[in-house]
Amino acid sequence: MRLITYVYEERMEIGALFSGDTCLVRLQAAFFQQHGKSSLHLATMLTYLAGDKLAYEAAISAMEYGIQNSASELVLNITAVKMLAPVPTPESIREFMNFEQHVINATRKYGMKPWRAKLDLWIEKTFGRQHTLAYTSSLPWYERPVYYKGNRFSVVGNNADIVMPSYTNVFDYELEFGIYLCKRGYDINVNQARSYIGGYTIFNDFSARDIQGREMGGRLGPAKGKDFDTGNCMGPVLVTPDEIPDPYALTMSARINGDEVSRGNSRDMYFSFEEVLAYVSKSETLYPGEFFGSGTCSGAQGMGCGLEHGRFLKAGDVIELEVEHIGILRNKIVA
Repeated sequence: MRLITYVYEERMEIGALFSGDTCLVRLQAAFFQQHGKSSLHLATMLTYLAGDKLAYEAAISAMEYGIQNSASELVLNITAVKMLAPVPTPESIREFMNFEQHVINATRKYGMKPWRAKLDLWIEKTFGRQHTLAYTSSLPWYERPVYYKGNRFSVVGNNADIVMPSYTNVFDYELEFGIYLCKRGYDINVNQARSYIGGYTIFNDFSARDIQGREMGGRLGPAKGKDFDTGNCMGPVLVTPDEIPDPYALTMSARINGDEVSRGNSRDMYFSFEEVLAYVSKSETLYPGEFFGSGTCSGAQGMGCGLEHGRFLKAGDVIELEVEHIGILRNKIVA
């Protein structure tokens, strides 16, 4: 299924898209008409995720019933609603750096003078990555998945305006996707971890790069480099795992005003989501509705953000992230 959270007649509901994402079934309304009662699982996307398999079965049944009765008030055209992020307020946001090439590129941008970065790249091409300063100074990254916790209250969705923070002069996008958890877990076995994934979505982790660089020089952060209203954009849909044949074979791209600026593939993830779940859940309970971001998709096909290739965002720009099998997340940048 392709699930969304939306506002219709001043009510927030969840729905299932069909007919090429042009129409949606109002899941709770369809379930009520079908069974004569409401479903706790279909009240919000958080209750859907918490319901795991039972919620999925209820949603599938309601969707099928709604499509069969598509002439009724159970089905709406997508233009009749305002889409929100699939989970407007996740239980938490954990943002990772799971793409090796992004780590290498960022290390050269932040940690080296331009001449040293060029020399380091030449060393890599001539002698191999393991002989470079970017690699040796990043060795702790190779040992385990690293992450920070984002602001779960600053989440917006598809077509939302992204307001540039007043304090930045270097505003950036990040080409990512991510997962929502659907089960409570503790010390999760990596071989069982995929069953904890309730859905996938696209993630644009906006960044004030000039501020982020200064903050992280102080051995903490990112703080205001990432934390500002509209800074975490997710959408346009939550795609259930059965709709993704292989989450590690997804073509990913980014466009600014129609010009492609990034292209990559999820196969370049160094740490899989399963490995991330196993690591984070060590001596810690994870809960349905938590969100894990993949980190910036950089790899053999290109660079996943402006920090790496040099093109940043300005007011009036339209940024689009596209991920195979999920869709397009589109936003306009405003001052």
